[in-house]
Amino acid sequence: MEWETFGRRQVYGSPWVEVWLDDVEVPGVGRIDHHVVRYPKKSTTTVVTDDQGRFLLLYRHRFITGRWGWEVPAGWAEPGEDPAAAAAREVEEETGWRPGRVELLTEYDAMAGISNAHFHAYHATGCTQVSEPQDVSESTRVEWVPEADVVDLLVGGEVADGPSHAALSYYLGPHRLSRPRP
Repeated sequence: MEWETFGRRQVYGSPWVEVWLDDVEVPGVGRIDHHVVRYPKKSTTTVVTDDQGRFLLLYRHRFITGRWGWEVPAGWAEPGEDPAAAAAREVEEETGWRPGRVELLTEYDAMAGISNAHFHAYHATGCTQVSEPQDVSESTRVEWVPEADVVDLLVGGEVADGPSHAALSYYLGPHRLSRPRP
């Protein structure tokens, strides 16, 4: 069953987020106003690994949830910017490490029932440290974390950020399982 849209009106808008009320007909329910959160920019997350099996993570506080946790580098592609280039830029800005190679892992819709939040998750390798992190507001610390510890962080709820959780879990699961084994 497909919902029919009759119109929409914007309730709030900024360069970062928009809130809309869409006039829709839901089969079996009728016509309703449905809240929709739209993001004008493309979102990126990046799993960064090295040849020692470590993951580059940021430890930070999120004031909205009041939680501390580990995250992968993430950000927004500027209008017209290739998401892979944006991912590489964000890794360097947030960590001080410049990726040598950036490959798409997967794309996903984070909240398809209410939002157009569409993420591009990448895998970066071959990093070279070029500076300290450029944006000190992004994290309290940046660390290379062994894979076994990353799994423990995921299982222990210390990676609470949805995009980070999804990217790391995808990398450790389906990405790995879909690769030819030696």
